[in-house]
Amino acid sequence: MLSPRTSPTRDIVGLDGLWRFALDTRAPAEPWSARLDTPLEAPVPASYNDLFVDPEIRDHVGVVWYQREVRVPRGWAGQRVVLRFGSVTHAARVYVDDRLVAEHTGGYTPFETDLTDVAPPGTGFRLTVGVDNRLTNETLPPGTVTTVPNGRQRQSYLHDFYNYAGIARSVRLCSTPRTYIEDITVVTGREGTSGVVDYLVATVGDAEKVRVRAVDEAGATVAEAAGPDGSLHIENVTLWRPGAGYLYELVVELVDSGGELIDSYTHPFGVRTVEVRGTDFLINGEPFYFTGFGKHEDTPVRGKGHDDAYLVHDFQLLDWTGANSFRTSHYPYAEEVLDFADRHGIVVIDETAAVGLNLGVQGGLTGIPPTPTFAPENFGGVMGDVHAQHLRELIDRDKNHPSVVMWSLANEPASNEEGAREYFEPLVALARKLDPTRPLTYSAVMFATPQNDRIGDLFDVLSINRYYGWYLFTGDLDTAETYLEQDLRGWAERFDKPVMMSEYGADTQPGLHSVWDAPWSEEYQSDLLAMYHRVFDRIPQFVGEHVWNFADFQTSAGIHRVDGNKKGVFTRERRPKSAAFALRRRWQGLDGRKPGAPVPREG
Repeated sequence: MLSPRTSPTRDIVGLDGLWRFALDTRAPAEPWSARLDTPLEAPVPASYNDLFVDPEIRDHVGVVWYQREVRVPRGWAGQRVVLRFGSVTHAARVYVDDRLVAEHTGGYTPFETDLTDVAPPGTGFRLTVGVDNRLTNETLPPGTVTTVPNGRQRQSYLHDFYNYAGIARSVRLCSTPRTYIEDITVVTGREGTSGVVDYLVATVGDAEKVRVRAVDEAGATVAEAAGPDGSLHIENVTLWRPGAGYLYELVVELVDSGGELIDSYTHPFGVRTVEVRGTDFLINGEPFYFTGFGKHEDTPVRGKGHDDAYLVHDFQLLDWTGANSFRTSHYPYAEEVLDFADRHGIVVIDETAAVGLNLGVQGGLTGIPPTPTFAPENFGGVMGDVHAQHLRELIDRDKNHPSVVMWSLANEPASNEEGAREYFEPLVALARKLDPTRPLTYSAVMFATPQNDRIGDLFDVLSINRYYGWYLFTGDLDTAETYLEQDLRGWAERFDKPVMMSEYGADTQPGLHSVWDAPWSEEYQSDLLAMYHRVFDRIPQFVGEHVWNFADFQTSAGIHRVDGNKKGVFTRERRPKSAAFALRRRWQGLDGRKPGAPVPREG
């Protein structure tokens, strides 16, 4: 799905701002049928949970309603009119006046609907969106909804971040010609000093001719071609590299038999290659070592609402620490984030919303007897089809981003349980069919060991989540170091693939200090990370380290959480803890050697 962009043939009207807002319990039976009678307004984009002081809104389980008035520009006469949502968490029903025009399930990928025959140029309409935040065993992430004695619904879920909901990304009204460019796929490679750009253009309507040209950052045309598919060769190509995000533009034009322009779309792209060879992860044929974080779309007040100010500041902090990468844990991030990563050379592991596919975690946290994760009544039924659709939408949206070097199919699934292989084999095959150019990974949970994991051989890179020294051997870093090294060497030796740490860390209360190994202190967080780094540097198959987490983030209430998860090396307000300075010394090479560099031989 192409991102909305203006062009000589396309226009955009932004619909962000304040919308009327109401809970379904306070709205009429058909809220779309008239103007919402409510004193509340909610900003778009933003999650609604933290905006209001009313606990009934924050804790609401079910549908909420957003509404605003929209006018289609009269200058769009003869054009196609499209309404596009960046995301709605987790399901949406969209009404234009009294007509249902779109439905979508999946809270982190975009969807759009054609309004050409519903809302003609020059007319206005009432736009109403029902947003459903409920998670079930047929959604990703999964969850359970129960009814409590007072008659209200209660939501529980298996992931450790707050279930923020709402219209979290931008809403736009877009115009395109009736004959238009529907999709573009770009795959890049190298031949010596030349870049090879294979392209495929999907069109709708009666286009006579497709023209394609590549333009460099100075605005010069460096290659041209004709036809809906083909190859461009860019001499003396400037590669997209980590830390140096050079982008070309692919200008695609549809023209009629007389050479008149019908539609035009400009798509940024970078020329780079990605490959796993043996136990190395290669970008442009050179070994790459991941340094960075698991992150969250999480900020005060906005929740998961996209915010450009936080986007810029977070990337500044990534650069300050020396991080070269991050994982979109545990869902696809806003398109603006990946666009920014493209421009600034930050490497991204792009993850689906498949977090919580592990009922053993529930047993460990609550004492509830575990039940088989992939049993038909749990996640072994329709969930595979739901997961496949999430994967399709993720790859369809993000396939052309040079910053995205690997797809992560799930976080901490029950890969040690019976049924895991039968569940993941079709998903791996689908991912390779949709995009044969990028490696695949998943993040392994503590319960999955080198001995009992059933799916590691299906993937290209082993990403391991481990919390020795925190959940296990708390406060005993010496013992934790022994078990960590044993564990990681087991993965490397069994599978003979690149291994990286996709999560490791410790909850840390900012301002708490101690001269001892005191969990929750800033010193303990730094010492724990240093212990992990010693182990990483001793394992030759290791290709990266992503600390959990970049910044503190909100979670559901629980006795093991105090106002959220505190494993961030920055606070939720982005103030550094001591560990941030320790990571900066390591990742910037201020301690004498950057991670991933060859270890000097003794003698």
